[in-house]
Amino acid sequence: MAGISGGADSVCLFFALLELQKEMDFAFYAVHINHGYRGEAADRDEQFVRDLCEKYGVPLQVFSVDLESTAKKRKQSLEEAGREIRRELFEKEMQSRNACKIALAHHENDNAETFLWNLCRGCGLHGLGGIRPVNGVYIRPLLGMTRGEIETFLQKRQQPYCTDATNLETDYTRNKLRHLVLPVLEEQINRQTIRHMNTTMEELRELDDYVEMQVEAAYRACVEKESDEICLIRKEPLSQYPELLQNKVIFRCLTETAATQKNLGRVHVEDVRALLEKQPGRCLDLPARVRAVREYEGVRLKKIRYEEEQPVKERRAEQTTVCLTIPGTTVLPEQNLKVTCRILEKNPLSEGIDIPQKTYTKWFDYDIIKKCLHIRTRQSGDWITVDGAGHRQKLKSWFVNEKIPYKHREEIPLIAEGNQIVWILGYRMGSAYRISSETKRILQIDVEKMKSTEEKKNG
Repeated sequence: MAGISGGADSVCLFFALLELQKEMDFAFYAVHINHGYRGEAADRDEQFVRDLCEKYGVPLQVFSVDLESTAKKRKQSLEEAGREIRRELFEKEMQSRNACKIALAHHENDNAETFLWNLCRGCGLHGLGGIRPVNGVYIRPLLGMTRGEIETFLQKRQQPYCTDATNLETDYTRNKLRHLVLPVLEEQINRQTIRHMNTTMEELRELDDYVEMQVEAAYRACVEKESDEICLIRKEPLSQYPELLQNKVIFRCLTETAATQKNLGRVHVEDVRALLEKQPGRCLDLPARVRAVREYEGVRLKKIRYEEEQPVKERRAEQTTVCLTIPGTTVLPEQNLKVTCRILEKNPLSEGIDIPQKTYTKWFDYDIIKKCLHIRTRQSGDWITVDGAGHRQKLKSWFVNEKIPYKHREEIPLIAEGNQIVWILGYRMGSAYRISSETKRILQIDVEKMKSTEEKKNG
């Protein structure tokens, strides 16, 4: 399929494809988009394309859209909205017709404008490569021709075409470059400016292809992809590569996690690089709801959902806190846990019975427990006694010292007496609650993981 607007470039493309059909076995059809922005002029362009296609027997699909209204809804400029609408309609039509390529009429002047535009707004090596002749399903057969050569071709055929009056204005960025910048460069610097720019862009594209091969190798060595929305950038292997490749790997991870490149740039790559040098537990929020968290191995990027965007303190305030039944059994469906508490009235140590060493069965000095024991996840102000001398440590510091990944800290169940941690399930118990030969009553806590509904069905 080919995008045919009715202008000189697309009309030249139309005849170029007709000529190629004589040498190659392929079919094509035209797609015209009436943006509804120029009133009668747009309708005349549409009719011109209809007549052209009918004359040469080329199938045509016409779309009518309200560009102005769509741009307002999307909060975009007319230029940006127009590009997106065309791409969306072209790709949708290509799929519905089972076409394999979309031919567009960009030429050397368009590419020179793109080069300058990208250079002025700040871009990397990829952007300086300009428009590629082949980019996925898009092909641009005229990219080796200048606008002057296209117009000469049509004049020789005595073939009329439409002129979009808005292309002559200087309100749009591309038109400013087209009418105010490039003519000065051609007339006062070098007549071959546009051709030289295109030659340079071709070399830059070759260089970009080579760099991307190196980026792919570095990416495979340094990044652990957990899902489309989560990845871990490992610091140690990444540090072995040149800074250029490090930056490109980070940028690729950012755009893959965000599922867009919009609003992501060099400053965000530098933010992630800086985070790699900070302590584990530090985090920062980036555009497109991407959160970067410093972990022991590197930085984890994750696309956060709405509920995860709430501040940690707010989420903690909403957590489920359950008071344990002592003695008795407490069931926590959300954590899939069953907690059974028993009171041993006689100290088993006096009878030569050893303290249980099981990970999920512990003995505690029940005589010193004065408040209800709650099972919950961590809260601000939590602390744990780490030795027999009564030294305290903030729970956050304990997590850091034990290298507990940041993403797991909010999920670990705790048994607590107020802000004092009695037991970090699966890890350690608070030293203050250890039993001794002086202990009169022992609290035995057994934690058991319950079977899920799916596990029960499967036996």
